[in-house]
Amino acid sequence: MPYFATDQQDVVLEFMQKNAFITLVGFDGTFPVSTQVPVKVVKTGNDLSLIGHIMNKTDHHVAFKQNPNVLAIFTGPHAYVSASVYEQPAVASTWNYMTVQAKGIIRLMDQNETYEVIKEITNKYEHPERSPAAFHKMDEEYIQKNLKAISGFEIKILKLDHVFKLSQNHSPENQKRIINYLEQEEEAGAKQVAKEMKGKRIK
Repeated sequence: MPYFATDQQDVVLEFMQKNAFITLVGFDGTFPVSTQVPVKVVKTGNDLSLIGHIMNKTDHHVAFKQNPNVLAIFTGPHAYVSASVYEQPAVASTWNYMTVQAKGIIRLMDQNETYEVIKEITNKYEHPERSPAAFHKMDEEYIQKNLKAISGFEIKILKLDHVFKLSQNHSPENQKRIINYLEQEEEAGAKQVAKEMKGKRIK
């Protein structure tokens, strides 16, 4: 097992679920195309899939219709790590980060399926009873009109790769120094990387 990977698949899945606003990449025959979308990560037995929706008549929508092979990139916290805090500082500095890349086949949904996707994601973020923007409080004519502009999708994941680079290749003393350094930084990403390193879940 490489330094920056884990065989704990539940850790990889949890990361995907916590960082589910992805970059979705396709190919239009000439250039890569991409969009950023929230997705639902669904595990059924040993199968993994992503559910979401995109705008119609965009470059990525056209590309996905032509070529269903796609790449979904899940990006987590990242931070610069200065070698000045190492026990032996006269070496290269680095960058700690966490990412998952999922390759798979996308299927664009029909309008009925898309309706259910929008209903589910709205109910996830808008409380069905308390929110005035709850799905069931929208006018049905309004919903049907806007559904024409979007397509739900399902991606069957065929291959998962990940890099959880959290200074695992450093000595315990260096790791303590790096955590302390990151905790003193103002950037939220640095503090989150420190938290991930302290969690010691990646091994």
